[in-house]
Amino acid sequence: MAVAFDPAGYDQQLQAKRERLVELLQPFDAPAPEVFASPVEHFRLRAEFRLWYEDGQPHYAMFEPGGNRQPILINQLPIASRRINDLMMPLLEACKADPELGHRLFQVEFLTTLSGEALVTLCYHRPIDEQWDTAARRLADELGILLIGRSRGRRRVLERDYVVEQLQVDGRTWRYQQVEGGFTQPNGCVNQHMLSWALAAAGRNDDDLLELYCGNGNFTLPLSTRFRRVLATELSKSSVRSALENIADNQVDNVTLVRLASEEVTQALTGVREFRRLQGIDLSGYEFGTVFVDPPRAGLDPATLQLVKGYPRILYISCNPETLAANIAELQDSHRITRCALFDQFPYTHHMEAGVLLERR
Repeated sequence: MAVAFDPAGYDQQLQAKRERLVELLQPFDAPAPEVFASPVEHFRLRAEFRLWYEDGQPHYAMFEPGGNRQPILINQLPIASRRINDLMMPLLEACKADPELGHRLFQVEFLTTLSGEALVTLCYHRPIDEQWDTAARRLADELGILLIGRSRGRRRVLERDYVVEQLQVDGRTWRYQQVEGGFTQPNGCVNQHMLSWALAAAGRNDDDLLELYCGNGNFTLPLSTRFRRVLATELSKSSVRSALENIADNQVDNVTLVRLASEEVTQALTGVREFRRLQGIDLSGYEFGTVFVDPPRAGLDPATLQLVKGYPRILYISCNPETLAANIAELQDSHRITRCALFDQFPYTHHMEAGVLLERR
């Protein structure tokens, strides 16, 4: 459930999250969590709006979870980035003025970056073609944005379908390709805190890192500076493509990326099964001292839990502290928590991101 947008009450909400995390980790004798706050407004780099028509005029609309009949009409969204807020009304006015842009438009999606880029996707209940391209190019030039049009079975990309984010981590700038529709961390400032904490928790190592669920390489790139080599795995084809681009763009030369699910990685590392996608990769040559996991909300599956137990250190980023606690309960006989952190990715909601470093007893 959402919490009302209330910057004056932010510290109290954050303290409640801290107390909840402490309660969840108390059975495992966890140290006090490091707490990384979010900006109180303009922190969200992505936003998606339905359009609601009244008297033939479109308005941005949002809905309460589970409902789509009672719209909340908005002109601005204070949790969204300033770039999104600056674009909202000029974009809508341009779509009102030009039927080629506005006819049967039903949804607008914004993707922005800390580095200032903006990609907007316009979604239609009608086919769009070259005429749309002409009008859209004028709009993109006028607003200084990247623009994509979507209709059933069609996607028209005017320039490119991604933004390039730049994140500052431990004195270095990392560049990330972030693709339209792909997963990216929505709170860029807190993401930088997460990456910096992960680097500090990892320390400097002479051995290798195994990373599961690497996504577009968000953690992979900075962590590559703290290990001899990294074997990173990801199942999503689009995320793998972005990760490979990001590895090349940042001139990282000690990362090997393979497209495998975590269960398949377990089978490969335990010798249960061979995979064609691992041809040419000598798994026996790696010396994994640390495994890094950033799983989905369901947490680690039983086979992956068994796999990570075999490593001296487990660096775990979680988007669901309840499943994190359940996983730690399965690991506590072999590992203990030596560091933990709370990252407030989603202010004004009950959601929280957590990180723990588990070291072998």
